[in-house]
Amino acid sequence: MAPLEPSAVARLRSERGFTLVDMLFVVGLIGLLSTLAVPGLTRAKGAAQASSALASLKVINSAELSYAISCGLGFYSPNLTTLGVPPPGSSAAYLPIELSSAATVNKGGYQFQLTGTALAGAPVSCNGLGAGLGSPGYKVGASPLEAPNTRYFATNSGGLLYEAQSSLFAAIPESGPSGVGTLVQ
Repeated sequence: MAPLEPSAVARLRSERGFTLVDMLFVVGLIGLLSTLAVPGLTRAKGAAQASSALASLKVINSAELSYAISCGLGFYSPNLTTLGVPPPGSSAAYLPIELSSAATVNKGGYQFQLTGTALAGAPVSCNGLGAGLGSPGYKVGASPLEAPNTRYFATNSGGLLYEAQSSLFAAIPESGPSGVGTLVQ
């Protein structure tokens, strides 16, 4: 085998590539940048989930009002599933399926539940809710599913939204102003 020419040796030295130290430096730098970015992304995710929960509560309030006016003869639905049943002659329900598929629904990092106390004199609704099952009021709670999110929300037939650092669902009345939580503007 013939010896390499001096220009070929110089070219090989310049084309060696990255050393192990170079690669470790790059990996360490990526790790450091990731460590700095994760808390900000977590806060952004929590804020996005809270915004989604507030929007869902507004949709539920709107659906309850539409139901009471057009189908419940002045009475509200006592649960989310009833709002998922369309009135006769329509294919559109009062609530979309992602909010009405069960009594308790998980959506966007929050768990939603709605209850209304049945009133014995409530009439049969147009979408099949039996006599005596309609409610003169309702309350809805939205609880976060993941830590460290500690923003809990609730609303009732008054249509106002409330926020607290712990669950409001048990304490909020079905109608009227809430004595718990902070009013969300």
